[in-house]
Amino acid sequence: MGAEETLFQRFGKEFSKGTELFREGEAGREMYVIQAGKVSISKRVRDVEKVLAVLGPGEFFGEMAIISNKPRNASAVVNEDARLLVIDPKTFEAMIRGNAEIAVRMIKKLAERLSEADAQIENLLHNDPASRVVHQLIQLATTRGRPADDGTDVDFVIREMPRQIGVGEPAVRNVLERLVRAGLIARSGDRVTVYDTARLHDFLQYLEMKWKFGDL
Repeated sequence: MGAEETLFQRFGKEFSKGTELFREGEAGREMYVIQAGKVSISKRVRDVEKVLAVLGPGEFFGEMAIISNKPRNASAVVNEDARLLVIDPKTFEAMIRGNAEIAVRMIKKLAERLSEADAQIENLLHNDPASRVVHQLIQLATTRGRPADDGTDVDFVIREMPRQIGVGEPAVRNVLERLVRAGLIARSGDRVTVYDTARLHDFLQYLEMKWKFGDL
């Protein structure tokens, strides 16, 4: 029996699509690790439920209820039938004390989430939708880019942009087309090649100036 199956026997539960695992504001005493399936994390913003992330296998969530002992700061709903490990505070503490690798992985993931939150806040400070799209491209190229022969490849899933940066799909497509025509990027499906991040920075500055001062 593999390690995953052993863990599932001890801590695992199966949840069907649509199951609400917890609601924002509730008290919580468990965290979850996804072995299979997907879970969406959402938060209420001005009476609208906003999906913050859709997590898949290997991801964990709900840990802040254990770490800070505060109410849930978001809601979690099963997006696809899922196999989850349900970890209570005592088990969590034992795992952290007994396995430094788990502790380090969790610290790295929490730091990554903080960095992504900072980037998202910075992005939302841009008033111009086009600036938000360009800023997101720069951010992805810098943090998650893959070296390519002619630049840096990034995964840029247009359908996720309304949730991530608050810009609708038609506007995102329009900006990408402008960038292709300007020779700044190439695009193939959900993959974008950024030829030169510095030139993209220059274009972002141009957009900001244009937004601030209008056409000169």
